[in-house]
Amino acid sequence: MPYESRLQQSLRALLATRRTAALAVQPAADFSVLEALPAPSLSFVPWAWSREFCCLIIHVSALAQHTRAMEQHPAVSLMVVAAEPAEAGVHALERVSIQGVASSPAPESLLGQAARSSYLARFPEAEAMTELGDFRFVCITPSSGRHIAGFGAARDVSDQDLIAALNP
Repeated sequence: MPYESRLQQSLRALLATRRTAALAVQPAADFSVLEALPAPSLSFVPWAWSREFCCLIIHVSALAQHTRAMEQHPAVSLMVVAAEPAEAGVHALERVSIQGVASSPAPESLLGQAARSSYLARFPEAEAMTELGDFRFVCITPSSGRHIAGFGAARDVSDQDLIAALNP
């Protein structure tokens, strides 16, 4: 087994135990008027991982603002945060922000089928939602990240670091 640093082990554990993330997108807008640029938008999403295609999977409604925003601007960020300890400080919570590119595969494609399978493996209770016509899977290919393992323990992580941490 290859050597894995303490920080990489910590990142692996964080990603293995947290099933939700904050999703940041740039809202759909007319970007020709600089004074009217909208602020980034945040959503809370459950996520899964496709080992086969090395991408994070989210399941979103076509009616949601974040879905329309990802279609116009596929650059997104996800933040996964450790659980808050009871009656302890929160300033050093472990967290990772992941930058990536979002795409919506066709449901019948290999990627679309893998996205559904990966998502349902993690969230079997969501099967009925996957049959709703306005919902779709979005695959987010990680490009980089920033891992905060605690106070004074911050590092940039590459796409390969993220993929290694997400592949058990």
